[in-house]
Amino acid sequence: MNAKAFAQNWKYFLIASCTLGLAPFSPEPHIWGKIRWISGGAKGMQAIDWFDVFLHGTPWVLLLASLLILAYERFAKQIR
Repeated sequence: MNAKAFAQNWKYFLIASCTLGLAPFSPEPHIWGKIRWISGGAKGMQAIDWFDVFLHGTPWVLLLASLLILAYERFAKQIR
């Protein structure tokens, strides 16, 4: 898969981010709690917690990467 085909999947990455990336939703999105835990020094985090960050963070990374590729392509078109 080339970069353009990857970037065209941004809608799927958005859906994945809003579902898997935020689940479970209450009392707060799971990834948000993990990010706060890491920003607080990650004291007491075990391997399962890091895997959780990877699992819930991957859709967000894919979404960001695809949007950056799309933005770069649009910017590059304007320069040409």
